[in-house]
Amino acid sequence: MVQTGQITLYNNGNSPFGHRVEIALAQAKADYTLYTIDIADKPAWYTEKVNPVGKIPAITYGGPKTSPEDPSPESVKMNESLVILQFLADLFPEAGILPEDPVERAKARLFIAATDAPLFDAFRAFFFQCSEGVDQTLLKAFQTIQDRLPPTGFAIGEWSMADIATAPMLVRIRLLLKHDMGRYPAGEGRKLFEALQEPKFARLMKYIDDTEHWPSFRDTWDEAASVELWKKNPNLQRNTQAAA
Repeated sequence: MVQTGQITLYNNGNSPFGHRVEIALAQAKADYTLYTIDIADKPAWYTEKVNPVGKIPAITYGGPKTSPEDPSPESVKMNESLVILQFLADLFPEAGILPEDPVERAKARLFIAATDAPLFDAFRAFFFQCSEGVDQTLLKAFQTIQDRLPPTGFAIGEWSMADIATAPMLVRIRLLLKHDMGRYPAGEGRKLFEALQEPKFARLMKYIDDTEHWPSFRDTWDEAASVELWKKNPNLQRNTQAAA
């Protein structure tokens, strides 16, 4: 399909949700403008003209191409990463964001419905809130995803929206654990990272490796840059109590 409307993506490199949209746009080979939003200091025009909720990601679609700071009133504004993914799947059906077969499409949506909230909740609790026992919550979320994976391939066999929705969070979690970044006591991240190297999680680790090497993921992922961004994230800074 020939793209007929302009697309502007408002994102930040820290966001796994924004990364979902970048992967889908890369998958579709879409022509788009990327505008980086400072999450800690969002400009007033962003909530006024793009996303009243103030979160990222968001996109504008259609209307004349204008400066991202002053999107055309004719453009459609969208937020919520999963809604944007569905929109892009409909806009670029040939991109394979969703399979053609209705049953496989339903399987992709069910995979997301079963794994998305538990994984994000466990991520937030472990890295940001440092509550007691959250390491087991995170391992349980990993197990939930692994149990739903087929023996080989991606989430439903072929690369799809299910992987686009899940991979950005999984890759970031593994990265943060490897570098022991989070508000938990020092060393707990590496300990959990080592637990993931055990045979029990071999299928999940292979899945994460495969997603990292998929072209549209690889083309939108800079591991070194992500590490530097997370180092500056105030939500990950270890406090005295957590480090004691």
